[in-house]
Amino acid sequence: MTIAITCGEPAGIGPEIAVKAWAALRDKMRMVWIGDPRHLPIGTSYTVIDDPRGSLPADSLPVLAQDYGPAPTPGIADPRLAAGVIHAIETGAALAMAGQIDGICTAPIHKAALVHGAGFAYPGHTEFLAALGGVDRVVMMLACDALRVVPVTIHIAVADVPARLTPDLLAETLRLTHAGLQRDFGLNAPRIAVAGLNPHAGEDGLMGREEITLIRPVLDQLRAEGLDLIGPLPADTMFHAGARQHYDVAVCMYHDQALIPIKTLDFAGGVNVTLGLPFIRTSPDHGTAFDIAGKGIADPASMIAALRMAGQMAAARKV
Repeated sequence: MTIAITCGEPAGIGPEIAVKAWAALRDKMRMVWIGDPRHLPIGTSYTVIDDPRGSLPADSLPVLAQDYGPAPTPGIADPRLAAGVIHAIETGAALAMAGQIDGICTAPIHKAALVHGAGFAYPGHTEFLAALGGVDRVVMMLACDALRVVPVTIHIAVADVPARLTPDLLAETLRLTHAGLQRDFGLNAPRIAVAGLNPHAGEDGLMGREEITLIRPVLDQLRAEGLDLIGPLPADTMFHAGARQHYDVAVCMYHDQALIPIKTLDFAGGVNVTLGLPFIRTSPDHGTAFDIAGKGIADPASMIAALRMAGQMAAARKV
């Protein structure tokens, strides 16, 4: 399997962790980096290549080279580089859809720089990749060895969650999660645990009625379609070790309900996975880390985990 790493924000830690991850995994999988080689850490050994399907050098980072313009200053986003960052993502998606690579692993971007420098019109990577892939809806999953989680609503205020949490959104999220685990993780009959919205999953309506009026009817409908669904469950009792043995993924109603448990269990090893795309996409579960960029101390653990997971997902699609 060949996985391409897109450069991400050049002034962040993306180039550094890409090089460290390649060094850790180069004997185990095929990787290429898409970006401007001038933005790699000083002293990086790299080889410019033209075709990711061909023979790759064993002792230097294979680079699909692009020219972004000025050199970045570590820790300071430069909007002049925005067009290049976007082009790297477009290149990775195009190569994946053409079958020239088996998936992409995207380094973190700085959305403000993309907006100011290139009029970037998307909330983030995920929505941009969905547009590139020609799909209307995708699902964000965070995964580590101990847990997989999917938030139904993502980057919105907690006060807005009840209004945004609709039967159609919940049903679509559950269907995409079910299909993604089948296609990308080789689970023929994935077990999906579904959290309630309210404390104690509403406690029969005493602490909220969304479980009764919205969540349970959707679960009953999808169970009739053959999905293996557990819940709605109280969120405060579904993430301990014993509970996690009974499901393959936890679908949660809002951002922190999903992300607090996984980041507590494995902060460094979490991987962001986009389900529902026509190609494999993973990403490390952290940001650009401007405060440590250029210092050589960035931890590549999440990037390594993201690359490994991309390779495993690509292999599952080929079975």
